[in-house]
Amino acid sequence: MASEMQLALVAGLLRRGRGLDLLSNALTLLALAYGLAPLLGAPPSAASGVLCGLLVMLGLAQKYWAIRVALDAELFVRLANDATRLAEHTTDLDQALQVLGLQPAAAQPRDWQERSRGALRLLRLQAAWLVAQLLLALAILLAAPWLSLAG
Repeated sequence: MASEMQLALVAGLLRRGRGLDLLSNALTLLALAYGLAPLLGAPPSAASGVLCGLLVMLGLAQKYWAIRVALDAELFVRLANDATRLAEHTTDLDQALQVLGLQPAAAQPRDWQERSRGALRLLRLQAAWLVAQLLLALAILLAAPWLSLAG
């Protein structure tokens, strides 16, 4: 059985996903604004349009994982605040997941260590999508002088 401190620690780590999401949101909005600049009279460029589209797609993928991480963060906070009734909450959670179709009815019950590892895996996936977005943005910035010379 997980302790209140372990649940609180996982919740705290998962809340760091919010900062990752904000950084990704900023990159996504910048890419979207730059990609739509030709609508305001900037010269259009197929290469910049494709690169901006890729940045936006990476941002949307990161957003999917950010939503899942945020949901888990809220859940772990709630459970940490009432850890004395963890067994009851676990049963209620599994039933709710099954009713909503988010967990198959035949799924094996998992302990909180396994659930914690799964939640932190989601955070790592969110971070990986952000890193991919950052690397593409960096590559675009570094390649921009050569792209302007070629085009």
